[in-house]
Amino acid sequence: MQGDIRAQEPVTVRTFTQLFSSTPRGARLARRLVANRMDAWGFAYDSEANEDVSLVVAELAANAVRHGSVRGRSFRVRLVLRDAVVRVEVADGRTERLPVLREPDDEGGRGLVLVAALAERWGVEPRIGMAHKVVWAELLVGLGG
Repeated sequence: MQGDIRAQEPVTVRTFTQLFSSTPRGARLARRLVANRMDAWGFAYDSEANEDVSLVVAELAANAVRHGSVRGRSFRVRLVLRDAVVRVEVADGRTERLPVLREPDDEGGRGLVLVAALAERWGVEPRIGMAHKVVWAELLVGLGG
């Protein structure tokens, strides 16, 4: 029995992973390095894709610092670009504090409303038995360079 021998389209997957200190400075640096990485991948700094991904990272990183910080632990940002989708993952040290999507007219807590508006999908993956959780979002970005 022979398998299907049709030629498959090559799939390019690009990744970026970095640890940051759980401080406001670490959150700002995360946004800047992600913007730089998106530019290196062909999404110019002033492009909608770069701005949207950078904004999602800024919101999730700020939440990781504000609500997910554990003394002595960093947070991690991971980007995965596959086809025309960027998956943003931010892992922090608090498994018991899951983010909550609030109503837009609530005082504070609007960051996840913004993430939900920009992303095709988003969610939270508590890592049972591990010392972190991952908040992720997937954004359509078109085809970069």
